[in-house]
Amino acid sequence: QLAGAGGGLVQAGGSLRLSCAASGGTFSTYGVGWFRQAPGKERELVATISWRGSTTYAAFVKDRSTISRDNAKNTVYLQLNGLKPEDTAIYYCAAARFRVPITQREWNHWGQGTLVTVSS
Repeated sequence: QLAGAGGGLVQAGGSLRLSCAASGGTFSTYGVGWFRQAPGKERELVATISWRGSTTYAAFVKDRSTISRDNAKNTVYLQLNGLKPEDTAIYYCAAARFRVPITQREWNHWGQGTLVTVSS
């Protein structure tokens, strides 16, 4: 199971650190992705981190965010800086064992989402 947390209300330009905590299994063997879904829009990929620590970022957050993992705590973090109103969305984490899937349907496990609201 995955539990996303850390969302909240922040002013434009502010920062948040989202966390995705896993229970059960060996989290260190999982690729993890952060996704977001804004009202009226499709869910989109924000960032990924492989079980080996390789990272990827969507262009809209590149240079403003950092994804990292602490396997001892079974947790993956997404640091978001320089937040903009258009970053307002529900952020979800997802995991897949020994993979970083290309398509969303290939991610096996999903967290419940955490709401990020950025005011202008």
